[in-house]
Amino acid sequence: MERTFSVSRDDSAPCSTPPPTSPPHILPSPRHPPPGPPSSPTSALTPPPPPPRQGRLSFAGAMVDVSKWPLFSLLSNEELCTIRQACVFGIYANEAIYITHANEVFVFGCNSSSCLGTGDSVSTIVPKKLDFLRGKKVVSLSYGSGPHVLLATEDGQLFAWGHNGYSQLGNGNSNQGVSPVLIASNLQSKKVTEVSCGSHHSMALTNDGEVFAWGYNNCGQIGSGNTANQPYPRKVAGFLQGKTAVSITCGQTSSMALIDNGEVYGWGYNGNGQLGIGNNGNQLQPCRLNTLQGLCISQIVSGYGHCLALTDEGLLYAWGANTYGQLGTGNKSNQLSPVQIMQEEERTVEIAACHSTHTSAAKTQSGQVYMWGQCRGQSIVTPHLTHFTNTDDVFACFATPSVMWRLTSMEHDDFLTVAEALKKEFDSPETADLKFSVDGKCIYVHKAVLKIRCEHFRSMFRSQWTEDQQDVIEIGQFSYPVYRSFLQFLYTDTVDLPPEDAIGLLDLATSYCENRLKRLCQQIIKRGITVENAFTLLSAAIRYDAEDLEVFCFRFCVNHLTEVTQTGAFWQVDGIMLKEFISRASRCGAFKN
Repeated sequence: MERTFSVSRDDSAPCSTPPPTSPPHILPSPRHPPPGPPSSPTSALTPPPPPPRQGRLSFAGAMVDVSKWPLFSLLSNEELCTIRQACVFGIYANEAIYITHANEVFVFGCNSSSCLGTGDSVSTIVPKKLDFLRGKKVVSLSYGSGPHVLLATEDGQLFAWGHNGYSQLGNGNSNQGVSPVLIASNLQSKKVTEVSCGSHHSMALTNDGEVFAWGYNNCGQIGSGNTANQPYPRKVAGFLQGKTAVSITCGQTSSMALIDNGEVYGWGYNGNGQLGIGNNGNQLQPCRLNTLQGLCISQIVSGYGHCLALTDEGLLYAWGANTYGQLGTGNKSNQLSPVQIMQEEERTVEIAACHSTHTSAAKTQSGQVYMWGQCRGQSIVTPHLTHFTNTDDVFACFATPSVMWRLTSMEHDDFLTVAEALKKEFDSPETADLKFSVDGKCIYVHKAVLKIRCEHFRSMFRSQWTEDQQDVIEIGQFSYPVYRSFLQFLYTDTVDLPPEDAIGLLDLATSYCENRLKRLCQQIIKRGITVENAFTLLSAAIRYDAEDLEVFCFRFCVNHLTEVTQTGAFWQVDGIMLKEFISRASRCGAFKN
Protein backbone atom coordinates (compact mmCIF):
# COMPACT_ATOMS: atom_id res chain seq x y z
CA MET A 1 0.00 0.00 0.00
CA GLU A 2 1.13 3.56 -0.64
CA ARG A 3 2.82 5.27 2.28
CA THR A 4 1.39 8.21 4.18
CA PHE A 5 3.07 11.14 2.51
CA SER A 6 5.11 13.81 4.25
CA VAL A 7 7.68 16.40 3.31
CA SER A 8 10.49 14.16 4.46
CA ARG A 9 9.43 11.20 2.36
CA ASP A 10 9.96 10.33 -1.31
CA ASP A 11 6.33 10.20 -2.15
CA SER A 12 3.87 12.36 -4.02
CA ALA A 13 1.79 13.27 -1.00
CA PRO A 14 -1.88 13.40 -1.79
CA CYS A 15 -3.82 16.44 -0.63
CA SER A 16 -6.90 14.34 0.02
CA THR A 17 -7.80 10.65 0.02
CA PRO A 18 -5.13 8.72 -1.93
CA PRO A 19 -6.18 7.55 -5.40
CA PRO A 20 -7.18 3.92 -5.77
CA THR A 21 -5.34 1.16 -7.50
CA SER A 22 -5.56 -2.59 -7.36
CA PRO A 23 -3.24 -5.58 -7.13
CA PRO A 24 -3.33 -8.06 -9.98
CA HIS A 25 -6.76 -9.60 -10.65
CA ILE A 26 -8.58 -7.33 -8.13
CA LEU A 27 -10.84 -4.50 -9.23
CA PRO A 28 -10.04 -1.10 -7.66
CA SER A 29 -11.83 0.26 -4.64
CA PRO A 30 -11.95 3.98 -3.78
CA ARG A 31 -10.90 3.05 -0.26
CA HIS A 32 -7.70 1.31 -1.36
CA PRO A 33 -4.69 3.61 -1.92
CA PRO A 34 -2.11 2.75 -4.58
CA PRO A 35 1.16 1.20 -3.54
CA GLY A 36 4.38 3.06 -4.06
CA PRO A 37 7.27 1.30 -5.73
CA PRO A 38 7.55 -2.00 -3.84
CA SER A 39 10.55 -2.28 -1.60
CA SER A 40 12.97 -5.03 -2.31
CA PRO A 41 15.46 -6.82 -0.08
CA THR A 42 18.98 -5.53 -0.02
CA SER A 43 21.17 -7.22 -2.58
CA ALA A 44 24.61 -6.85 -4.07
CA LEU A 45 25.15 -4.31 -6.85
CA THR A 46 25.68 -7.03 -9.39
CA PRO A 47 22.85 -7.65 -11.85
CA PRO A 48 21.47 -11.17 -11.93
CA PRO A 49 22.67 -13.26 -14.85
CA PRO A 50 20.26 -12.76 -17.75
CA PRO A 51 18.50 -15.68 -19.39
CA PRO A 52 19.75 -16.78 -22.80
CA ARG A 53 19.68 -13.85 -25.20
CA GLN A 54 16.67 -13.90 -27.49
CA GLY A 55 16.42 -10.36 -28.76
CA ARG A 56 17.58 -6.88 -28.02
CA LEU A 57 16.09 -3.44 -27.97
CA SER A 58 17.60 -0.43 -29.67
CA PHE A 59 17.29 3.27 -28.91
CA ALA A 60 19.63 5.91 -30.31
CA GLY A 61 22.23 3.29 -31.11
CA ALA A 62 22.20 1.58 -27.71
CA MET A 63 21.43 -2.13 -27.54
CA VAL A 64 19.13 -3.48 -24.83
CA ASP A 65 18.84 -7.19 -24.16
CA VAL A 66 15.08 -7.66 -23.94
CA SER A 67 15.43 -10.91 -22.03
CA LYS A 68 16.55 -8.88 -19.01
CA TRP A 69 12.83 -8.27 -18.49
CA PRO A 70 11.49 -11.68 -17.37
CA LEU A 71 8.15 -11.23 -19.13
CA PHE A 72 9.79 -11.41 -22.53
CA SER A 73 11.30 -14.80 -21.78
CA LEU A 74 7.76 -16.07 -22.35
CA LEU A 75 8.00 -15.25 -26.04
CA SER A 76 9.49 -17.49 -28.68
CA ASN A 77 12.29 -16.39 -30.97
CA GLU A 78 9.79 -16.17 -33.80
CA GLU A 79 7.60 -13.79 -31.78
CA LEU A 80 10.56 -11.67 -30.73
CA CYS A 81 11.60 -11.26 -34.34
CA THR A 82 8.28 -9.59 -35.17
CA ILE A 83 8.59 -6.86 -32.52
CA ARG A 84 9.26 -3.25 -33.44
CA GLN A 85 8.45 -1.52 -30.11
CA ALA A 86 7.92 -2.73 -26.55
CA CYS A 87 7.16 -1.53 -23.04
CA VAL A 88 7.02 -3.27 -19.64
CA PHE A 89 4.82 -1.52 -17.08
CA GLY A 90 2.60 -2.00 -14.02
CA ILE A 91 3.11 -1.59 -10.28
CA TYR A 92 4.97 -4.91 -10.23
CA ALA A 93 6.30 -4.76 -13.82
CA ASN A 94 3.96 -7.63 -14.60
CA GLU A 95 2.37 -6.24 -17.78
CA ALA A 96 3.83 -5.74 -21.24
CA ILE A 97 2.76 -4.32 -24.56
CA TYR A 98 4.55 -4.66 -27.88
CA ILE A 99 3.97 -3.51 -31.45
CA THR A 100 5.06 -5.56 -34.44
CA HIS A 101 6.60 -4.43 -37.69
CA ALA A 102 3.14 -4.91 -39.19
CA ASN A 103 1.77 -2.39 -36.66
CA GLU A 104 -0.19 -5.00 -34.74
CA VAL A 105 -0.45 -4.44 -30.98
CA PHE A 106 -0.07 -7.35 -28.55
CA VAL A 107 -0.34 -7.43 -24.75
CA PHE A 108 0.25 -9.98 -22.00
CA GLY A 109 0.69 -10.15 -18.24
CA CYS A 110 -1.39 -9.82 -15.09
CA ASN A 111 -3.98 -7.38 -16.49
CA SER A 112 -4.45 -5.36 -13.28
CA SER A 113 -7.45 -3.02 -13.67
CA SER A 114 -7.90 -4.33 -17.23
CA CYS A 115 -4.74 -2.45 -18.21
CA LEU A 116 -4.08 -4.84 -21.08
CA GLY A 117 -7.17 -3.60 -22.91
CA THR A 118 -8.30 -7.08 -23.88
CA GLY A 119 -11.95 -6.52 -22.97
CA ASP A 120 -11.72 -8.34 -19.63
CA SER A 121 -9.64 -8.49 -16.46
CA VAL A 122 -8.21 -11.96 -17.08
CA SER A 123 -4.43 -12.35 -16.93
CA THR A 124 -2.60 -14.04 -19.77
CA ILE A 125 0.90 -15.32 -20.41
CA VAL A 126 0.00 -15.76 -24.07
CA PRO A 127 0.14 -12.48 -26.03
CA LYS A 128 -3.28 -11.24 -27.13
CA LYS A 129 -3.83 -8.95 -30.09
CA LEU A 130 -5.65 -5.63 -29.69
CA ASP A 131 -7.52 -5.61 -32.98
CA PHE A 132 -8.91 -2.15 -32.30
CA LEU A 133 -5.38 -0.73 -32.71
CA ARG A 134 -4.41 -2.78 -35.78
CA GLY A 135 -2.55 -0.72 -38.36
CA LYS A 136 -1.99 2.17 -35.96
CA LYS A 137 1.65 3.26 -35.87
CA VAL A 138 2.51 4.11 -32.25
CA VAL A 139 4.62 7.21 -31.57
CA SER A 140 4.19 7.58 -27.79
CA LEU A 141 3.02 5.42 -24.89
CA SER A 142 2.78 5.99 -21.14
CA TYR A 143 1.24 4.27 -18.13
CA GLY A 144 -0.03 5.20 -14.68
CA SER A 145 -0.09 3.43 -11.33
CA GLY A 146 -3.59 1.93 -11.63
CA PRO A 147 -2.36 1.16 -14.13
CA HIS A 148 -3.97 3.05 -16.98
CA VAL A 149 -2.41 3.32 -20.43
CA LEU A 150 -2.25 6.16 -22.94
CA LEU A 151 -1.16 5.62 -26.53
CA ALA A 152 -0.66 8.19 -29.31
CA THR A 153 -0.52 7.22 -32.97
CA GLU A 154 1.34 8.69 -35.91
CA ASP A 155 -1.82 10.38 -37.19
CA GLY A 156 -2.26 12.17 -33.86
CA GLN A 157 -5.02 10.05 -32.35
CA LEU A 158 -5.11 9.34 -28.61
CA PHE A 159 -6.27 6.02 -27.14
CA ALA A 160 -6.69 5.07 -23.48
CA TRP A 161 -7.70 2.08 -21.36
CA GLY A 162 -7.28 0.57 -17.90
CA HIS A 163 -7.88 2.04 -14.46
CA ASN A 164 -10.29 4.98 -14.53
CA GLY A 165 -11.35 5.66 -10.93
CA TYR A 166 -10.59 9.36 -11.39
CA SER A 167 -11.45 9.76 -15.10
CA GLN A 168 -7.76 9.56 -16.00
CA LEU A 169 -8.76 8.00 -19.33
CA GLY A 170 -10.38 11.28 -20.33
CA ASN A 171 -13.61 9.74 -21.66
CA GLY A 172 -15.92 11.61 -19.29
CA ASN A 173 -16.70 8.83 -16.82
CA SER A 174 -15.00 6.77 -14.12
CA ASN A 175 -15.83 3.32 -15.48
CA GLN A 176 -12.89 1.00 -15.94
CA GLY A 177 -11.69 0.91 -19.55
CA VAL A 178 -11.49 -2.74 -20.50
CA SER A 179 -10.68 -1.94 -24.15
CA PRO A 180 -8.90 0.94 -25.92
CA VAL A 181 -11.12 3.94 -26.54
CA LEU A 182 -10.46 6.95 -28.75
CA ILE A 183 -10.20 10.13 -26.67
CA ALA A 184 -11.42 13.06 -28.73
CA SER A 185 -13.08 15.54 -26.35
CA ASN A 186 -11.40 18.94 -26.75
CA LEU A 187 -8.88 17.28 -29.08
CA GLN A 188 -10.93 17.03 -32.28
CA SER A 189 -8.73 19.39 -34.29
CA LYS A 190 -5.54 18.49 -32.46
CA LYS A 191 -2.74 16.07 -33.26
CA VAL A 192 -1.30 14.42 -30.17
CA THR A 193 2.44 13.77 -30.40
CA GLU A 194 3.38 12.76 -26.85
CA VAL A 195 1.61 11.37 -23.78
CA SER A 196 2.59 11.11 -20.12
CA CYS A 197 0.89 9.55 -17.11
CA GLY A 198 1.18 10.27 -13.43
CA SER A 199 -0.22 7.97 -10.79
CA HIS A 200 -3.83 8.73 -11.70
CA HIS A 201 -3.68 11.74 -13.99
CA SER A 202 -2.80 12.12 -17.65
CA MET A 203 -1.18 14.63 -19.99
CA ALA A 204 -0.95 15.01 -23.75
CA LEU A 205 1.19 17.27 -25.93
CA THR A 206 -0.04 18.39 -29.35
CA ASN A 207 1.97 19.18 -32.45
CA ASP A 208 1.31 22.90 -31.98
CA GLY A 209 2.89 22.86 -28.53
CA GLU A 210 -0.27 22.85 -26.40
CA VAL A 211 -0.51 20.79 -23.19
CA PHE A 212 -3.72 19.05 -22.10
CA ALA A 213 -4.30 17.37 -18.72
CA TRP A 214 -7.09 15.42 -17.05
CA GLY A 215 -7.90 12.91 -14.31
CA TYR A 216 -7.07 13.03 -10.59
CA ASN A 217 -6.43 16.57 -9.35
CA ASN A 218 -6.16 16.41 -5.57
CA CYS A 219 -2.92 18.43 -5.60
CA GLY A 220 -3.48 20.59 -8.65
CA GLN A 221 -1.62 18.29 -11.05
CA ILE A 222 -4.12 19.13 -13.81
CA GLY A 223 -3.08 22.78 -13.66
CA SER A 224 -6.66 24.06 -13.75
CA GLY A 225 -6.34 26.44 -10.79
CA ASN A 226 -8.41 24.22 -8.49
CA THR A 227 -8.43 20.66 -7.12
CA ALA A 228 -11.53 19.33 -8.87
CA ASN A 229 -10.99 16.16 -10.88
CA GLN A 230 -11.10 16.68 -14.65
CA PRO A 231 -13.05 14.07 -16.70
CA TYR A 232 -11.96 15.33 -20.13
CA PRO A 233 -8.71 16.65 -21.59
CA ARG A 234 -8.37 20.31 -20.60
CA LYS A 235 -5.83 22.74 -22.00
CA VAL A 236 -3.28 23.83 -19.41
CA ALA A 237 -3.13 27.61 -19.56
CA GLY A 238 -1.87 30.09 -16.96
CA PHE A 239 1.80 30.80 -17.54
CA LEU A 240 1.83 28.24 -20.36
CA GLN A 241 -0.53 30.42 -22.39
CA GLY A 242 1.26 31.51 -25.55
CA LYS A 243 4.17 29.15 -24.86
CA THR A 244 5.14 26.27 -27.16
CA ALA A 245 5.81 23.10 -25.21
CA VAL A 246 8.13 20.48 -26.69
CA SER A 247 8.04 17.81 -23.98
CA ILE A 248 5.97 16.75 -20.95
CA THR A 249 6.58 14.49 -17.97
CA CYS A 250 4.66 13.41 -14.87
CA GLY A 251 5.65 12.50 -11.37
CA GLN A 252 3.18 10.60 -9.22
CA THR A 253 1.02 13.68 -8.58
CA SER A 254 2.99 16.45 -10.26
CA SER A 255 3.38 17.65 -13.83
CA MET A 256 6.19 19.30 -15.79
CA ALA A 257 6.45 20.90 -19.23
CA LEU A 258 9.53 21.87 -21.24
CA ILE A 259 9.17 24.91 -23.50
CA ASP A 260 10.89 25.40 -26.86
CA ASN A 261 13.11 28.15 -25.45
CA GLY A 262 14.47 25.85 -22.74
CA GLU A 263 12.24 27.04 -19.89
CA VAL A 264 10.68 24.51 -17.48
CA TYR A 265 7.29 24.82 -15.79
CA GLY A 266 5.83 22.63 -13.04
CA TRP A 267 2.56 22.27 -11.15
CA GLY A 268 0.80 19.91 -8.75
CA TYR A 269 2.13 18.28 -5.59
CA ASN A 270 5.31 19.85 -4.21
CA GLY A 271 5.71 18.40 -0.72
CA ASN A 272 9.24 17.19 -1.47
CA GLY A 273 10.22 20.11 -3.69
CA GLN A 274 9.70 18.18 -6.93
CA LEU A 275 8.51 21.33 -8.71
CA GLY A 276 11.91 22.92 -8.07
CA ILE A 277 10.49 26.37 -7.24
CA GLY A 278 12.30 26.87 -3.91
CA ASN A 279 9.46 25.90 -1.56
CA ASN A 280 7.27 22.88 -0.83
CA GLY A 281 3.86 24.39 -1.45
CA ASN A 282 1.54 22.73 -3.96
CA GLN A 283 0.85 24.70 -7.12
CA LEU A 284 -2.55 24.64 -8.84
CA GLN A 285 -1.19 26.28 -12.00
CA PRO A 286 2.12 26.13 -13.90
CA CYS A 287 5.06 27.89 -12.26
CA ARG A 288 8.38 28.57 -13.93
CA LEU A 289 11.55 27.13 -12.38
CA ASN A 290 13.36 30.43 -12.02
CA THR A 291 16.46 28.72 -10.63
CA LEU A 292 17.08 27.38 -14.13
CA GLN A 293 16.88 30.83 -15.68
CA GLY A 294 19.82 31.40 -18.00
CA LEU A 295 20.03 27.69 -18.79
CA CYS A 296 18.52 26.11 -21.88
CA ILE A 297 17.02 22.75 -20.86
CA SER A 298 16.86 20.11 -23.58
CA GLN A 299 15.45 17.09 -21.67
CA ILE A 300 13.48 16.65 -18.47
CA VAL A 301 12.31 13.45 -16.73
CA SER A 302 10.35 12.77 -13.56
CA GLY A 303 10.77 10.06 -10.96
CA TYR A 304 8.28 9.15 -8.24
CA GLY A 305 8.96 12.40 -6.39
CA HIS A 306 12.06 13.87 -8.03
CA CYS A 307 13.11 15.41 -11.33
CA LEU A 308 16.20 15.53 -13.53
CA ALA A 309 16.94 18.14 -16.20
CA LEU A 310 19.63 18.19 -18.87
CA THR A 311 20.85 21.41 -20.49
CA ASP A 312 21.86 21.83 -24.12
CA GLU A 313 25.47 21.98 -22.90
CA GLY A 314 25.24 18.58 -21.21
CA LEU A 315 24.90 19.82 -17.62
CA LEU A 316 22.70 17.76 -15.27
CA TYR A 317 20.42 19.18 -12.56
CA ALA A 318 18.28 17.37 -9.97
CA TRP A 319 15.70 18.35 -7.36
CA GLY A 320 12.86 16.98 -5.21
CA ALA A 321 12.63 13.90 -3.01
CA ASN A 322 15.90 12.24 -2.02
CA THR A 323 15.14 9.55 0.56
CA TYR A 324 16.94 6.95 -1.57
CA GLY A 325 19.67 9.25 -2.91
CA GLN A 326 17.91 9.57 -6.25
CA LEU A 327 19.18 13.14 -6.68
CA GLY A 328 22.79 11.94 -6.72
CA THR A 329 23.95 14.71 -4.37
CA GLY A 330 25.87 12.44 -2.00
CA ASN A 331 23.25 12.67 0.75
CA LYS A 332 19.54 11.99 1.32
CA SER A 333 18.32 15.54 1.86
CA ASN A 334 15.46 16.78 -0.31
CA GLN A 335 16.21 19.71 -2.58
CA LEU A 336 13.59 22.41 -3.14
CA SER A 337 15.53 23.92 -6.06
CA PRO A 338 17.64 22.39 -8.85
CA VAL A 339 21.22 21.50 -7.95
CA GLN A 340 23.91 20.50 -10.41
CA ILE A 341 25.30 16.97 -10.15
CA MET A 342 27.96 14.93 -11.98
CA GLN A 343 30.01 18.10 -12.37
CA GLU A 344 33.26 16.19 -12.48
CA GLU A 345 32.08 13.80 -15.19
CA GLU A 346 32.09 14.33 -18.94
CA ARG A 347 29.14 15.75 -20.83
CA THR A 348 25.80 14.04 -20.19
CA VAL A 349 23.72 13.24 -23.28
CA GLU A 350 20.73 11.39 -21.82
CA ILE A 351 18.88 11.16 -18.51
CA ALA A 352 16.31 8.63 -17.32
CA ALA A 353 13.72 8.38 -14.57
CA CYS A 354 10.22 6.97 -14.20
CA HIS A 355 7.28 8.10 -12.04
CA SER A 356 6.86 4.61 -10.57
CA THR A 357 10.47 4.30 -9.32
CA HIS A 358 13.03 6.13 -7.19
CA THR A 359 15.83 5.27 -9.63
CA SER A 360 17.87 7.68 -11.77
CA ALA A 361 20.24 7.04 -14.66
CA ALA A 362 22.36 9.03 -17.09
CA LYS A 363 24.49 8.37 -20.14
CA THR A 364 27.59 10.40 -21.02
CA GLN A 365 29.03 11.42 -24.34
CA SER A 366 31.43 8.48 -24.47
CA GLY A 367 28.64 6.00 -23.71
CA GLN A 368 29.26 5.50 -19.99
CA VAL A 369 26.07 4.80 -18.02
CA TYR A 370 25.59 5.86 -14.39
CA MET A 371 22.83 4.93 -11.94
CA TRP A 372 21.81 6.13 -8.50
CA GLY A 373 18.85 6.17 -6.11
CA GLN A 374 16.96 3.03 -5.13
CA CYS A 375 18.85 0.18 -6.81
CA ARG A 376 17.54 -3.27 -5.91
CA GLY A 377 16.82 -2.17 -2.35
CA GLN A 378 20.02 -0.25 -1.83
CA SER A 379 20.29 3.53 -1.66
CA ILE A 380 23.02 4.81 -3.98
CA VAL A 381 23.51 8.49 -3.13
CA THR A 382 26.10 9.36 -5.78
CA PRO A 383 26.07 8.38 -9.48
CA HIS A 384 27.59 4.92 -9.80
CA LEU A 385 29.40 3.95 -13.01
CA THR A 386 28.00 0.71 -14.45
CA HIS A 387 29.05 -1.67 -17.20
CA PHE A 388 25.79 -1.06 -19.05
CA THR A 389 25.70 0.51 -22.49
CA ASN A 390 22.29 2.15 -22.10
CA THR A 391 20.01 3.58 -19.43
CA ASP A 392 17.30 1.01 -20.16
CA ASP A 393 19.42 -1.77 -18.66
CA VAL A 394 19.56 0.13 -15.37
CA PHE A 395 15.78 -0.11 -15.04
CA ALA A 396 15.67 -3.73 -16.17
CA CYS A 397 18.25 -4.85 -13.63
CA PHE A 398 18.04 -2.41 -10.70
CA ALA A 399 14.77 -0.43 -10.64
CA THR A 400 11.90 -1.35 -8.32
CA PRO A 401 9.65 -2.20 -10.07
CA SER A 402 11.72 -3.15 -13.12
CA VAL A 403 9.60 -1.27 -15.63
CA MET A 404 10.74 0.33 -18.87
CA TRP A 405 11.09 4.07 -18.49
CA ARG A 406 10.21 4.66 -22.15
CA LEU A 407 8.75 2.95 -25.18
CA THR A 408 11.70 1.27 -26.85
CA SER A 409 12.38 -0.03 -30.38
CA MET A 410 13.67 -3.51 -31.08
CA GLU A 411 16.41 -5.12 -33.09
CA HIS A 412 17.26 -8.83 -33.01
CA ASP A 413 20.37 -10.75 -32.06
CA ASP A 414 19.42 -14.40 -32.51
CA PHE A 415 22.47 -15.17 -34.64
CA LEU A 416 25.36 -13.45 -36.40
CA THR A 417 23.45 -11.18 -38.76
CA VAL A 418 24.73 -9.87 -42.08
CA ALA A 419 25.36 -6.51 -40.43
CA GLU A 420 27.34 -8.10 -37.61
CA ALA A 421 29.35 -10.20 -40.06
CA LEU A 422 30.22 -7.12 -42.10
CA LYS A 423 31.22 -5.24 -38.96
CA LYS A 424 33.51 -8.11 -38.00
CA GLU A 425 35.28 -8.08 -41.37
CA PHE A 426 35.87 -4.33 -41.64
CA ASP A 427 39.57 -3.45 -41.92
CA SER A 428 40.47 -7.13 -42.00
CA PRO A 429 43.54 -7.95 -44.17
CA GLU A 430 42.58 -11.64 -44.25
CA THR A 431 39.47 -11.18 -46.40
CA ALA A 432 39.98 -7.74 -48.02
CA ASP A 433 40.59 -7.33 -51.74
CA LEU A 434 41.35 -3.60 -51.64
CA LYS A 435 43.06 -1.12 -49.38
CA PHE A 436 43.04 2.66 -49.05
CA SER A 437 46.19 4.51 -48.05
CA VAL A 438 45.48 7.65 -46.01
CA ASP A 439 48.20 9.63 -44.24
CA GLY A 440 50.52 6.63 -44.72
CA LYS A 441 48.10 4.21 -43.03
CA CYS A 442 46.15 1.42 -44.70
CA ILE A 443 42.44 0.60 -44.38
CA TYR A 444 41.37 -2.84 -45.66
CA VAL A 445 38.00 -3.14 -47.39
CA HIS A 446 35.98 -5.20 -49.86
CA LYS A 447 35.07 -3.83 -53.29
CA ALA A 448 31.74 -5.59 -53.38
CA VAL A 449 30.64 -4.07 -50.09
CA LEU A 450 31.64 -0.57 -51.17
CA LYS A 451 29.81 -0.91 -54.49
CA ILE A 452 26.67 -2.13 -52.75
CA ARG A 453 26.70 0.53 -50.06
CA CYS A 454 27.87 3.69 -51.83
CA GLU A 455 27.02 5.27 -55.19
CA HIS A 456 30.41 7.02 -55.25
CA PHE A 457 32.24 3.68 -55.20
CA ARG A 458 29.74 2.10 -57.58
CA SER A 459 30.79 4.70 -60.11
CA MET A 460 34.48 4.46 -59.22
CA PHE A 461 34.78 0.72 -59.74
CA ARG A 462 33.88 0.75 -63.38
CA SER A 463 36.28 -0.18 -66.14
CA GLN A 464 36.75 3.42 -67.31
CA TRP A 465 38.03 4.51 -63.88
CA THR A 466 41.72 3.88 -63.19
CA GLU A 467 40.90 3.08 -59.53
CA ASP A 468 39.08 -0.05 -60.68
CA GLN A 469 42.42 -1.59 -61.65
CA GLN A 470 44.30 -0.59 -58.49
CA ASP A 471 44.96 -2.67 -55.39
CA VAL A 472 45.86 0.40 -53.33
CA ILE A 473 44.02 3.73 -53.63
CA GLU A 474 45.67 6.87 -52.28
CA ILE A 475 43.41 9.41 -50.50
CA GLY A 476 44.75 12.92 -49.93
CA GLN A 477 41.64 15.04 -49.53
CA PHE A 478 40.60 13.72 -46.10
CA SER A 479 42.39 12.73 -42.89
CA TYR A 480 42.85 9.13 -41.78
CA PRO A 481 40.34 9.30 -38.86
CA VAL A 482 37.70 10.86 -41.10
CA TYR A 483 38.11 8.46 -44.01
CA ARG A 484 38.31 5.41 -41.78
CA SER A 485 35.10 6.48 -40.03
CA PHE A 486 33.43 6.87 -43.40
CA LEU A 487 34.43 3.37 -44.54
CA GLN A 488 33.46 1.94 -41.17
CA PHE A 489 30.05 3.56 -41.53
CA LEU A 490 29.53 1.65 -44.79
CA TYR A 491 30.07 -1.58 -42.86
CA THR A 492 28.25 -0.79 -39.63
CA ASP A 493 25.76 2.09 -40.17
CA THR A 494 27.37 3.77 -37.14
CA VAL A 495 29.90 6.54 -36.65
CA ASP A 496 32.58 6.35 -33.97
CA LEU A 497 34.17 9.77 -34.12
CA PRO A 498 34.58 12.61 -31.60
CA PRO A 499 32.52 15.75 -32.30
CA GLU A 500 35.57 17.83 -33.22
CA ASP A 501 36.34 15.46 -36.14
CA ALA A 502 32.73 15.17 -37.27
CA ILE A 503 32.93 18.41 -39.28
CA GLY A 504 35.47 16.78 -41.59
CA LEU A 505 33.22 13.76 -41.94
CA LEU A 506 30.29 16.07 -42.68
CA ASP A 507 32.39 17.57 -45.49
CA LEU A 508 33.05 14.08 -46.87
CA ALA A 509 29.39 13.07 -46.57
CA THR A 510 28.38 16.20 -48.48
CA SER A 511 30.98 15.54 -51.20
CA TYR A 512 29.91 11.90 -51.59
CA CYS A 513 26.16 12.68 -51.33
CA GLU A 514 25.77 10.36 -48.32
CA ASN A 515 22.66 11.87 -46.74
CA ARG A 516 22.27 9.39 -43.87
CA LEU A 517 25.91 9.86 -42.88
CA LYS A 518 25.34 13.58 -43.09
CA ARG A 519 22.48 13.32 -40.59
CA LEU A 520 24.57 11.19 -38.21
CA CYS A 521 27.37 13.75 -38.34
CA GLN A 522 24.89 16.46 -37.46
CA GLN A 523 23.75 14.46 -34.42
CA ILE A 524 27.35 14.04 -33.23
CA ILE A 525 28.07 17.72 -33.72
CA LYS A 526 24.92 18.68 -31.81
CA ARG A 527 26.05 16.65 -28.82
CA GLY A 528 29.45 18.31 -28.89
CA ILE A 529 28.34 21.92 -29.21
CA THR A 530 29.74 24.41 -26.68
CA VAL A 531 29.85 28.17 -26.37
CA GLU A 532 33.40 28.17 -27.72
CA ASN A 533 32.69 26.16 -30.88
CA ALA A 534 29.05 27.09 -31.53
CA PHE A 535 29.72 29.74 -34.17
CA THR A 536 32.30 27.57 -35.90
CA LEU A 537 29.73 24.78 -36.12
CA LEU A 538 27.09 27.21 -37.37
CA SER A 539 29.48 28.31 -40.12
CA ALA A 540 30.13 24.67 -41.06
CA ALA A 541 26.42 23.89 -41.13
CA ILE A 542 25.80 26.76 -43.53
CA ARG A 543 28.80 25.82 -45.68
CA TYR A 544 27.69 22.19 -46.02
CA ASP A 545 23.99 23.02 -46.43
CA ALA A 546 23.01 21.09 -43.27
CA GLU A 547 19.72 22.83 -42.58
CA ASP A 548 18.73 20.95 -39.41
CA LEU A 549 22.18 21.49 -37.89
CA GLU A 550 22.09 25.13 -38.92
CA VAL A 551 18.81 25.69 -37.08
CA PHE A 552 20.14 23.90 -33.99
CA CYS A 553 23.42 25.85 -33.91
CA PHE A 554 21.66 29.13 -34.55
CA ARG A 555 19.25 28.54 -31.67
CA PHE A 556 22.17 27.59 -29.39
CA CYS A 557 24.01 30.78 -30.35
CA VAL A 558 20.92 32.88 -29.62
CA ASN A 559 20.32 31.11 -26.28
CA HIS A 560 23.92 31.87 -25.27
CA LEU A 561 24.30 35.10 -27.23
CA THR A 562 26.43 37.06 -24.75
CA GLU A 563 28.99 34.29 -24.29
CA VAL A 564 29.12 33.36 -28.00
CA THR A 565 29.76 36.92 -29.14
CA GLN A 566 32.81 37.03 -26.88
CA THR A 567 34.51 34.05 -28.51
CA GLY A 568 37.23 34.28 -31.11
CA ALA A 569 35.22 32.18 -33.57
CA PHE A 570 32.47 34.80 -33.64
CA TRP A 571 34.79 37.59 -34.76
CA GLN A 572 36.73 35.48 -37.25
CA VAL A 573 33.82 34.94 -39.64
CA ASP A 574 33.41 37.06 -42.73
CA GLY A 575 31.37 40.22 -42.54
CA ILE A 576 28.53 38.99 -44.72
CA MET A 577 27.79 36.03 -42.48
CA LEU A 578 28.14 38.17 -39.36
CA LYS A 579 25.61 40.66 -40.69
CA GLU A 580 23.23 37.87 -41.66
CA PHE A 581 23.47 36.32 -38.19
CA ILE A 582 22.83 39.64 -36.43
CA SER A 583 19.87 40.36 -38.71
CA ARG A 584 18.41 36.88 -38.19
CA ALA A 585 18.93 37.01 -34.41
CA SER A 586 17.24 40.39 -34.32
CA ARG A 587 14.21 39.03 -36.12
CA CYS A 588 14.00 36.32 -33.46
CA GLY A 589 13.89 38.94 -30.71
CA ALA A 590 17.39 38.31 -29.37
CA PHE A 591 18.03 42.01 -28.78
CA LYS A 592 14.70 43.01 -27.22
CA ASN A 593 16.32 43.74 -23.87
